[in-house]
Amino acid sequence: QVQLVESGGGLVQAGGSLRLSCAPSGRTVSEYAMGWFRQAPGKEREFVAAISWDGFSTNYADSVKGRFTISRGNAKNTVYLQMNRLKPEDTAKYHCAAQTLYSGSPDTYGSNYDYWGQGTQVTVSS
Repeated sequence: QVQLVESGGGLVQAGGSLRLSCAPSGRTVSEYAMGWFRQAPGKEREFVAAISWDGFSTNYADSVKGRFTISRGNAKNTVYLQMNRLKPEDTAKYHCAAQTLYSGSPDTYGSNYDYWGQGTQVTVSS
């Protein structure tokens, strides 16, 4: 069983930056593809970004492309989401997820991920 723990959320003004981290406890995720998803109150969960197990391939939602960057740490066991030029519409709870069976490209469908963290809240004020 993999437990994922997110950190780094908070309150920031529009135009600001935050860096989210996702680290596992109990088991490594260095061989798993990883993704970030977010859910705002009253809205469905949506894909944000994903990265392949080796860190060489990434995928982004159009709404964050050019502003957010997903990456893996040197040991590939921690995943980061650098968020720049934040907008009020980025306000949501952000969850990281691990995919044990890599599909060949970073997956945008949450249903294809096997493990999820509890999330970290990001609030962007205007």
